Amino acid sequence: PHQVKTEQGLEDNFFSRRSFLKGALAGTVLLMSAPSFAAELIQQPPREEEPSDGAMGDNEKDPAIEIKGDMTKEGRLRLYRYRTDERLDVVFRNADGEYDPEALAAINHIMRCHYNNEEAEIDIRVIEFLNALDNRIHGGGNEIQVISGYRSQEYNDRLRKRSRRVAKYSYHLTGQAIDFHIPSAKLRKVRGAALKLGYGGVGYYPRRHFIHIDSGRFRYW
Repeated sequence: PHQVKTEQGLEDNFFSRRSFLKGALAGTVLLMSAPSFAAELIQQPPREEEPSDGAMGDNEKDPAIEIKGDMTKEGRLRLYRYRTDERLDVVFRNADGEYDPEALAAINHIMRCHYNNEEAEIDIRVIEFLNALDNRIHGGGNEIQVISGYRSQEYNDRLRKRSRRVAKYSYHLTGQAIDFHIPSAKLRKVRGAALKLGYGGVGYYPRRHFIHIDSGRFRYW
């Protein structure tokens, strides 16, 4: 049985990388705007600046938090990256808890830094956080509009020159954070659902209309 993190105590147990590689069960990777896999997602329009993550202070080396999805059903995400005009409908985990490496690679690709197209491995914990949150909004299967996933050092430094609110060691730099909104749900409702999960960081940006989640310790702003 899994344990849910609280501020009072963080458990060290989480999905081991063994389960990550345990079985490359064929997941459903459906790239809505392209005929094949991650690198063949549709072409990019001109780059634009995106809002900062608003994280305060430097990133901490937190104990591993436990974020487990509902293991009675498959883990699925429907993502839209408006900066690159890409869509991804993907089953990244089956109901037996086995991850599909190709599906996770597709998530890494759509979550890449839009500024220079640099990719990084997105933390499985923040992927599960997003999936668990999605499942609590209208029963899941919502299109999630991603504003920011992985952020390259080059782009983070650029943002820091423009705003003091951008953390030097942002969770975006390590693939541990996602900024997004769900068009079918009110932002306040999404924030409330994220806080009830009690997993990692939850940032609320109503003026810029997005939620920040990360796989750091439980906190909110």
